[in-house]
Amino acid sequence: MSRITSKDTRPELAVRRALYSQGVRYRVHVSDLPGKPDIAIKKHKLVIEVKGCFWHGHMNCLDGHIPKTNSKFWKNKISKNQERDHKNKEKLELLGYTVHCIWECEVKQQRKLNYFIKIIVEYLGTKVDEKNV
Repeated sequence: MSRITSKDTRPELAVRRALYSQGVRYRVHVSDLPGKPDIAIKKHKLVIEVKGCFWHGHMNCLDGHIPKTNSKFWKNKISKNQERDHKNKEKLELLGYTVHCIWECEVKQQRKLNYFIKIIVEYLGTKVDEKNV
């Protein structure tokens, strides 16, 4: 588990690359916001969380299952992650932020990633460059 990183994961980098190609500028892992969100756009009070399916217990996802060995430990760990995510989301919303979440499995599917980026870009009020999505 020492090799597991919480920052700059492949799905997170893919989302950041796609946002940047659309001209969206952002900050990463902002320490003065609850939970140090993956991507934050303070000007628009927008936070984007890129969640790993296994680590955050994505329902109905092949990667979001509980391992058969040491399952009690993993259930506890994943439920604590979900509780922490929920609390951080509530804190951010109290600060006036809109929180969007994209799952690792959605990032892997280019069509879903493109749709997510289109929603974010439209939320920010800019035009979508179809060539770069």
